[in-house]
Amino acid sequence: MSLNFPNILAFVRLFMAPLLLWLLAGRDSSIFHNIHSSWLDYFAALVFVLASITDFFDGYIARMFNQITVLGKIIDPLADKMLTLASFLGLVVLQRADVWAIFLILSREFFITGLRVMAVSEGRDVASSMIGKIKTVAQMVAIGFLTMDWPGGTTLLWIAVAITLYSGYEYIRSYLKGR
Repeated sequence: MSLNFPNILAFVRLFMAPLLLWLLAGRDSSIFHNIHSSWLDYFAALVFVLASITDFFDGYIARMFNQITVLGKIIDPLADKMLTLASFLGLVVLQRADVWAIFLILSREFFITGLRVMAVSEGRDVASSMIGKIKTVAQMVAIGFLTMDWPGGTTLLWIAVAITLYSGYEYIRSYLKGR
């Protein structure tokens, strides 16, 4: 196993996902009873932003210093999925995110993850496309707005759903074209 700095950042993100879920969905915990919910929003947003920063830097460092590893190709997308899953589940529990929007996003994520596994098993490249990167940014912005309970969060979530579904379509089309 090749454990380099980018992979360590991905593992940090893996461990931040349950913390984020706890801050969002575990508010009835006795440990939080004296903390105002707005502070929990701030802490959850801080954890999410820090995790998102690790997502940027692990990829950047891996490419810049040629530290791309098989472990990194597995752990990085897993950490991303766990972070978005924790965020979206917590936001549904808080009733800040429409369950259907989250269902569509997560369904696409699981389907495309399965398709990526098939592509890898066939020895095909599974690099992210530009629309995939835009999808990630759209989801991150929506999560940020919803976590902070800012106006426009629901609209941003549905924009993220549209981009997410379109990027899934593009991924399927690309996969089928390469067969």
